[in-house]
Amino acid sequence: ISISSLLLGTTITISSNHWMMAWTGLEINTLAILPLISKPHHPRAIEAATKYFLVQAAASTLLLFSSTTNALFTGQWDITQLTHPTSCLLLTTAISIKLGLVPFHFWFPEVLQGSSLMTSLLLTTAMKFPPITLLLMASPSLNHTLLTTMAIASAALGGWTGLNQTQVRKILAFSSISHLGWMTIIIIYNPKLTLITFYLYCMMTATAFLTLKTTKILKLSTMMAAWTKIPALSATLMLALLSLAGLPPLTGFLPKWLIIQELTKQEMTPMATIIALLSLLGLFFYLRLAYCATITLPPNSSNYMKQWRTNKPVSTLTATITTMTITLLPFSP
Repeated sequence: ISISSLLLGTTITISSNHWMMAWTGLEINTLAILPLISKPHHPRAIEAATKYFLVQAAASTLLLFSSTTNALFTGQWDITQLTHPTSCLLLTTAISIKLGLVPFHFWFPEVLQGSSLMTSLLLTTAMKFPPITLLLMASPSLNHTLLTTMAIASAALGGWTGLNQTQVRKILAFSSISHLGWMTIIIIYNPKLTLITFYLYCMMTATAFLTLKTTKILKLSTMMAAWTKIPALSATLMLALLSLAGLPPLTGFLPKWLIIQELTKQEMTPMATIIALLSLLGLFFYLRLAYCATITLPPNSSNYMKQWRTNKPVSTLTATITTMTITLLPFSP
């Protein structure tokens, strides 16, 4: 029931033209993911579900408020006809709370840390899709300065706060925040680029999460000991992480390249320079993850036991999206 409601809510939001319907879809989505977050009977999971619920409810209320304000002043309920400046500001805020952009990012790592790996995957990919679609449809009327400021801040904070984490889910949460910064900086100038970035990001994150689920990794320390389980998979995990970091021969380079090109076309070279430099922060913690996964084998102390190789095969899905994460760059336009 929860999964089908998730699909239903997403479909309602992305196919609606009326603000009320978009809001309804977002609400269905929120209510459907809550049982999935609180499914493991653990205080952390319940706490995560509560935080998620409160934040998303506040964001939905703001969204509803912005659309009703707009309807009050202009008589328009259409998503693309958001013209009143106050409601534009409110909508930008509401959607950035929903997505977890800086300065509204505090709930996101906590919620991810409290939920299981597959729920985290849903939260980082599927639950970002409806708000990004709304952002895309309302992109002509959004507040430029606010969006750009939040995007740069997200790229910066996502990089900085991810540096000293040891929990893999939190690291992926901060990486998600910095990627969202890349997506929102370009949405006013070229919305299609935002979608490409989002799709590729979803694919790369799915690779990371599915690999972690196969090898049952939650912390950096378990990651160091897990390379013996499926050596080939941890090698491709290293490549997938470097792809998330955006290194050239891999897929993750494509969106960053196109975004920087588009920003320089729009004569926003300072922004492009800043955000490119800020992605180095992200590169640092991806590199650290990659080091833990494969590059350095940990010192063989007496209490370190090599783990047995798993005999269950890696799923076809994981194999496919891993391959795509590593090799899609030549298909770029």
